[in-house]
Amino acid sequence: MTEPAAKASIAAFPDGSRDAAPMRPRVAALVVAAGRGVRAGGGVPKQYRLLAGRAVLRRAVDAFLAHPEVDEVRCVIGAEDQERYRSAVGALGLADPILGGATRQESVFNGLKSLEKGMRPPPDLVLIHDAARPGAPAAMISRVIRAASEAGAAVPALAVADTLKRGRADADGALHVEETAPRDDLYAVQTPQGFRFPDILAAHREAALAGVAPATDDAGLFEAMGKTVILVPGAWEAQKLTTAEDFARAERLLAGALETRVGSGYDVHRFTAGDHVTLCGVRLAHDRGLAGHSDADVGLHALTDAILGALGDGDIGQHFPPSDPQWRGADSSAFLAHAVGLVAARGGAIRHLDVTLICEAPKIGPHREAMRRRIAEIAGVATARVSIKATTTEGLGFTGRKEGAAAQAAATLALPSADPCDDD
Repeated sequence: MTEPAAKASIAAFPDGSRDAAPMRPRVAALVVAAGRGVRAGGGVPKQYRLLAGRAVLRRAVDAFLAHPEVDEVRCVIGAEDQERYRSAVGALGLADPILGGATRQESVFNGLKSLEKGMRPPPDLVLIHDAARPGAPAAMISRVIRAASEAGAAVPALAVADTLKRGRADADGALHVEETAPRDDLYAVQTPQGFRFPDILAAHREAALAGVAPATDDAGLFEAMGKTVILVPGAWEAQKLTTAEDFARAERLLAGALETRVGSGYDVHRFTAGDHVTLCGVRLAHDRGLAGHSDADVGLHALTDAILGALGDGDIGQHFPPSDPQWRGADSSAFLAHAVGLVAARGGAIRHLDVTLICEAPKIGPHREAMRRRIAEIAGVATARVSIKATTTEGLGFTGRKEGAAAQAAATLALPSADPCDDD
């Protein structure tokens, strides 16, 4: 092996914009969540702890699902965490999780091999991300993608601002300063780290064959193989959660820097021939069905629009055009999950979701709790944050004549005060 490549200087790229190339690269995100990380407390690995009401892993995954340049998201987990994984992200419809190894390096290698076999064609770029970093902003992800596309490998980093001391413990355990280390040209590296997929896969294969000692990150492994890595500006939001103090600080930041947004939504679908309807993600036997391009779930459609409204991000038709054949017959849970991911990508949180279903039949009452649970599962929130109500129009109008069903919804969100909308 050759000596590690010299560290490059930080390269600045415009935030959030796409490459101008005619065809953008196929990008996969590999979220590594196989560690045991119990120093943070809570009795479970830190990636499954709740942060402002949502699992840390769910927040990490949502950031990539909501990013327009990411085509595939896969998670690498511990074999003993499969039930925790399903509880955290099972509603998102991801491919089956990949089982990790004894070290992070083995876990990443397992993930890369799975992408090679399971993604056709394999990705051009892979983003390798620590699940314990739930706050990766979209602009930073874009910077990594762009730099990795151009240079082959890129990692986000923050310049070290604090004075660095090297300490030494004496016989009594007291820690003394041994020297002050220069901080010039030192950077704290974050994730996601981006690589051309064939190159990082080859580096991991070479390391496995050579029995190389595990590197602290994938860039370190790449450098050890004589490869060059570009640094791009990181983000304070992408700091790693390690200790209980880190969680407490993150909770305070989320609570203190958020403003309340409320959005509303409304949807209607007519009845047609069929034997069931799907309302709020639950299939109900009925003597007719609901007509629509997707599964015509008026409850989830109205709720998706309510979230998009609170975000100021258009409506469901803009995100999922009915003219697009890929959404024909689609499960509307995908629409709601997309809107929820957009909230996470903004660094926000869902506070409450409220749906009113308007129809003469079928009866909603017996299915109310199942609907609440299903919406909570898709949105990654507690069931207590979801309300389902039902009403009729007393025989009046199209719903009264049993010609169709309608839904109204409201979504209450907490979003960072320094919102992208303020930059217009």
